[in-house]
Amino acid sequence: MQSEDDYKKLLGRLRESLPETITAQSRFKIPEPEVLYEGKTTVFRNFGDIVDAINREAAHLMAFLLREVGTAGNQEGRRAVFKGRVPIKQLEDRITNYVEMFVLCSECQRPDTKLVKDGRTLILECEACGAHRPVRVHRTTHTTEKIGALEVGNVYEVTIQDMGRKGDGIAKYDKYIIYVPGVTKGITTKVRIEKISGTIAFAKQAIE
Repeated sequence: MQSEDDYKKLLGRLRESLPETITAQSRFKIPEPEVLYEGKTTVFRNFGDIVDAINREAAHLMAFLLREVGTAGNQEGRRAVFKGRVPIKQLEDRITNYVEMFVLCSECQRPDTKLVKDGRTLILECEACGAHRPVRVHRTTHTTEKIGALEVGNVYEVTIQDMGRKGDGIAKYDKYIIYVPGVTKGITTKVRIEKISGTIAFAKQAIE
């Protein structure tokens, strides 16, 4: 008869033998940005920790953030410095957008991915489920004519750029990711917003 100590040792060996990707999703957690303001600059103190968490090149994330917040800046060691006062909520939203574009698999939602170049096209390949998709970068335009925030009940015209793992269409509108059931990839359609949670929105096709 096995003792309790033998059972614990056996259980420990079993856990060690599990593939890394099985537990990767549960461990994936992005640190919240730690920001302080020094005069007319914004100091992103734990920039390096976020780079480590998402397993991407620091220069790639930095270039994305500079473009998205519309300011100048540079990386200083494991922190990033931006000119002007950048709201922490804006940084949080842009990091979320980056992860959705460049890190998470659109099929299994795991972060076990890598970026590869196919000619001029950037491809996100998932090492967990084998899925791959082209990365379509949504570029924020910094002009006087800005896109307003989504509002529940309003109708917007969007293009379905991808399909979610549950079969819903995925569209992007400024900083928002919109999930639309019953549509196909590539179509442009009008949708009515039914629910908004942060930068995620849920909608249905608008019947005209």
